[in-house]
Amino acid sequence: MYATSREALARTRSVANDALGSASAGVATAAAAQTGAELFAVVETLDGQRTLRTALADASVSAERRSALAEQLFAGKVSETTTKILVSAVSDSWSKPSDLLNSLVELGREALLRAAADQDQLDTVEDELFRLGRIVAANPVLEQNLSDLGKPVHAKRELLGRLLYGKVTAVTEALALQSVGRLRKAAPADAFDHLAGLAAQVRNQIVAHVSSAAPLSDSQLEKLTATLTRTYGKPVTVHVEVDTELLSGLVVRIGDEVIDGSGAGRLAALRKTLK
Repeated sequence: MYATSREALARTRSVANDALGSASAGVATAAAAQTGAELFAVVETLDGQRTLRTALADASVSAERRSALAEQLFAGKVSETTTKILVSAVSDSWSKPSDLLNSLVELGREALLRAAADQDQLDTVEDELFRLGRIVAANPVLEQNLSDLGKPVHAKRELLGRLLYGKVTAVTEALALQSVGRLRKAAPADAFDHLAGLAAQVRNQIVAHVSSAAPLSDSQLEKLTATLTRTYGKPVTVHVEVDTELLSGLVVRIGDEVIDGSGAGRLAALRKTLK
């Protein structure tokens, strides 16, 4: 995303935060959840209307006309909060129409995660999304069905919905179902990992993806978490999966940084030196 769109997203996010922050304590959670769901619905509508989404992001048209079009289309069909966010978004300048839609998706996700935080469910949502990513990654048939571009979106969502029904929070289900409908070229497991990372960001934490040759004990996990927290100067959420092919040790991935302390990694490095 170019600077123009990043700045537009920042301004629209500020409007969204102010609008959701002004809700009274008794309705704040419901307002955030409703806003997230409505933003997802708006994006789904625009995904199927190329001419419309282009018109809403057309820089050659005045901001006033774009705002009026958004109000004409959505006022009365979504809440005042969602309408305010939409009007702010379309009145800004975007590098390309897809940036507008992707930003509305991001703001929808943030609103739902805000609702989860209000209900003290953010830790649970993050864990559920991470585990979902691992389940999908370990099941090639499921992953293929969810990523098949030739399969209708509603069919993929029905499949995932059956898997999740009654097993996860409402926020996790909403985030996962929306995500699987807009995968484009992303792998489903990666999309769910991204959502788990977004949940961690909302909690102001770093996510460490750890592959271990053997299960970690509670004390080992606590020590690793404390070490990473000291190293990065920020709370770290550690997600662990067992990979016996590592032979021994760990591989820690934080963002683009990889710390390979595994037996397999050491063997690979030794082979390189011997060539």
